[in-house]
Amino acid sequence: MTTKPPPPEASAFAHDRRIGFEFADTRALPETGADHTALMRDGYVIIERLLDAATCEAIRAESRRLLGATGRNRFEGLKTQRVYNVLAKTRIFDDLIDHPRLLAILDRIFEPNYLLSQAQIININPGEDGQPLHSDDGFYKIPRPRPALGVAAIWAIDAFTAENGATDIIPGSHLWADGSQATRAQAIPCAMPEGSAVIFLGTLIHGGGANRTQHGRLAFTNQYCAPWLRTQENFFLEIPRETVRTLRPTIQSLLGYSVYPPFMGMVDSMHPKRVLDDI
Repeated sequence: MTTKPPPPEASAFAHDRRIGFEFADTRALPETGADHTALMRDGYVIIERLLDAATCEAIRAESRRLLGATGRNRFEGLKTQRVYNVLAKTRIFDDLIDHPRLLAILDRIFEPNYLLSQAQIININPGEDGQPLHSDDGFYKIPRPRPALGVAAIWAIDAFTAENGATDIIPGSHLWADGSQATRAQAIPCAMPEGSAVIFLGTLIHGGGANRTQHGRLAFTNQYCAPWLRTQENFFLEIPRETVRTLRPTIQSLLGYSVYPPFMGMVDSMHPKRVLDDI
């Protein structure tokens, strides 16, 4: 990565895109324009087969090791298994957290140094009911309609079908105002092959589908938020510093070892990545 100083005409608080101490250009891939256009138009975009079959099988094996109890309420799913604090427990999802296709889209939506808000494994078991419909950034109490404050990706480690619990979404609902009534009849399932991902805005109405099959439906989800918002997971308490030191700089930045200019996120007036140098 080539470092460069801020442009000379910038004000004291202006900034270029950055990861940690380094400045970086906005990421862009040949598909980014079309991905972003679909996302902003419909509220979601499905990108098929980003992961190969061997990667999906390796994730299944590691997930089986980590999965345990089912959910505590209807929202988590009484027949759904979830694993939280994933980055402290395994490295197998790192490539999904900072996948280039995903980050290239996020670069167009958020200011630099946006954050990972949460990440979890979700296994919807047979007999599970549909999850209540919701939006992922609805807990930020800012009236709608408004721009999304979060973006989520859900990765189909198993193929998603209308029968096995594919995420139900309501296209266009990211534009709705407060008080709009969402019903399951308005929703469509995100059917997609294994290894695919659906990326959607935090304002999109959605919910996990019912599983009417005899097999579980495994997924991984990672959510992101604007750099000035509080994250859902407190990664500073969840992930030991010695683990963070082993992560790629991109992921360290996503976990909050970064600064939102001029100084949000500082530690003792210094950049938070400096604490990773302390032994």
